[in-house]
Amino acid sequence: MNMFCYQCQETAKGTGCSIMGVCGKTPEVSNIQDLLLFVARGVAVYNNELRKAGKASATADKFIVDAMFISITNANFDFDAIKAKVKEGLALKANMAAQVGNTGKHMPDECTWNGDESEFMTKALEVGVLRTQNEDIRSLKELIHYGLKGMAAYAEHAYNLDQTDDEIFSFMQRALAEITREDISADELVALALETGKYGVQAMALLDGANTGRYGNPEITQVNIGAGKNPGILISGHDLRDIEELLQQTEGTGVDVYTHSEMLPAHYYPHLKKYKHLVGNYGGAWWQQKEDFEAFNGPILFTTNCIVPPSKNAGYKGRIFTTGAAGLDGATHIAERRNGQQKDFSSIIEMAKQCQAPREIESGSITGGFAHAQVLALADKVVDAVKTGAIKKFFVMAGCDGRMSKRDYYADFAQSLPNDTVILTAGCAKYRYNKLPLGDIGGIPRVLDAGQCNDSYSLAIIALKLKEVFGLEDINDLPIAYNIAWYEQKAVIVLLALLHLGVKNIHLGPTLPGFLSPNVAKVLVENFGIAGITTVEEDIEMFMAM
Repeated sequence: MNMFCYQCQETAKGTGCSIMGVCGKTPEVSNIQDLLLFVARGVAVYNNELRKAGKASATADKFIVDAMFISITNANFDFDAIKAKVKEGLALKANMAAQVGNTGKHMPDECTWNGDESEFMTKALEVGVLRTQNEDIRSLKELIHYGLKGMAAYAEHAYNLDQTDDEIFSFMQRALAEITREDISADELVALALETGKYGVQAMALLDGANTGRYGNPEITQVNIGAGKNPGILISGHDLRDIEELLQQTEGTGVDVYTHSEMLPAHYYPHLKKYKHLVGNYGGAWWQQKEDFEAFNGPILFTTNCIVPPSKNAGYKGRIFTTGAAGLDGATHIAERRNGQQKDFSSIIEMAKQCQAPREIESGSITGGFAHAQVLALADKVVDAVKTGAIKKFFVMAGCDGRMSKRDYYADFAQSLPNDTVILTAGCAKYRYNKLPLGDIGGIPRVLDAGQCNDSYSLAIIALKLKEVFGLEDINDLPIAYNIAWYEQKAVIVLLALLHLGVKNIHLGPTLPGFLSPNVAKVLVENFGIAGITTVEEDIEMFMAM
């Protein structure tokens, strides 16, 4: 094998990418990411010890979150940038090792390696996913590992808005230290996976508070999907601090700003929608970016995942910029904030001024902004619709979109649902049905879009509030079904969070995770009712009977 990775839904043959990543990741990038994660686990072990002594390093906290986020699917393809991060971690780990000293506790071998650059790639092949021989232990460790990656994404965005939670940092590092243990049992790992879900909820709440505290609660908003006459900048990803600063720096320049894919919900926040040159959303889900970017004509800014590496001959290749955890070989990277100053987006703005306006690829509008505050403001109307039978069932269809033709299932499923059902969504999965004319129920739209995958917390809050309103003891007694499309690691932490909250009978598709061994999958099926999808007709009949 040149590499091994099975962290995303599209992994080769549903078992693992071993020659080249389906995402576009080269073996070299895959292996250097494995090495970065190896170093991050080592830093976590040492900082975990320092935290017990009241001497935890804030630098280590941030490094671990960065390292985990950088290795998330479709975030960073820049080998040199990841290698530099490895070196940063090695220096940090050496410093921490000196502080920890002789604690009397055995520190695992994988956390004490101090190789030089010439050993990087050899070592990388030794410390990847397959380092754990037992298939079931490996499966559980990676389930936790991927959940922690998703948690890191939430923590990173909250951090960028000056919100942190030491309990989250502490748990992440304790969990990373635990999965370095060779003697850890399957039962211990199952318990740790559910605990990961608990802290996933806490991380989601932290980010929700950071976003709404700075930008206000999302409001019901109609978002233009056409194109204007001014040159524009297209911003993708999830980081709201980045779009805020870009909007501030483009104001009055004659350059419009458009969102793409997961940045669409920026339009729902009062503090961001006040910028008149935030003119609309351009294109669809992340995997459609090659066509969307070519037509856009102007520069594109990736603030996080999801990047699809462009072909060598792509006309937009020279118009790509990255920032934060995102990285792409050959793209211009916008540096981090320093000394309280904003990021400098002047190079993107100057390029935009020289470009033609976007070519219009569609017209009309889409509606969103149904995060928890907005839905709870409509609670009486929603509850009345349920009590009168106008709404028979809610379907949580949150999650991710992707390239597989099997994902047409979700558009067909949405269109085939009875007219007395409502879809609750968050994440880019909504692009399969958010432009379909599905109508409303007494003024309540049949698709309630809470926002990004980062906003999945809203769906949990809505469910818990409905449980309270209806006086139910068990969240599973609600008229809510879960048919979730997954792709990457933020979907994993959402799944673990739902399991922690006690939600059962979640259906995942279009395929179950390749990193679940048969025995681990059996545990999830028997204990939590996790299942896959079948046909639209069979699944709707099954869900409506529940």
